[in-house]
Amino acid sequence: QLEESGGGLVQAGGSLRLSCAPSERTFNIYAVAWFRQAPGKEREFVAAISWTGGIIYYADSVKGRFTISRDNTKNSVYLQMNSLKSEDTAVYSCAGATGPLWSTLRPTAYDYWGQGTQVTVSS
Repeated sequence: QLEESGGGLVQAGGSLRLSCAPSERTFNIYAVAWFRQAPGKEREFVAAISWTGGIIYYADSVKGRFTISRDNTKNSVYLQMNSLKSEDTAVYSCAGATGPLWSTLRPTAYDYWGQGTQVTVSS
């Protein structure tokens, strides 16, 4: 239902840009978020943006390094990741929420999910 792209291998301090777009018809999306999951760890929230782009949230661990944005003309959401660290290594997934609970930033509030894209940061 959502499709991510842009993952890969990068050295610490480098940058990557992830993209998220619907792979099939999706309806009434209030907001889109990025989550990540590292091996052996729980899935964690990274960043979220409302459909209008007027409300944005970031996890403390990525503030000042990551930027979430959207392009409504392309129906896409992006995650620009700068100053990457080894602890950013994870599978990154985008998710779409169809209700106002998206601002709880909990995975259970999101209805559409992508398959995920691997981001590996080498130190």
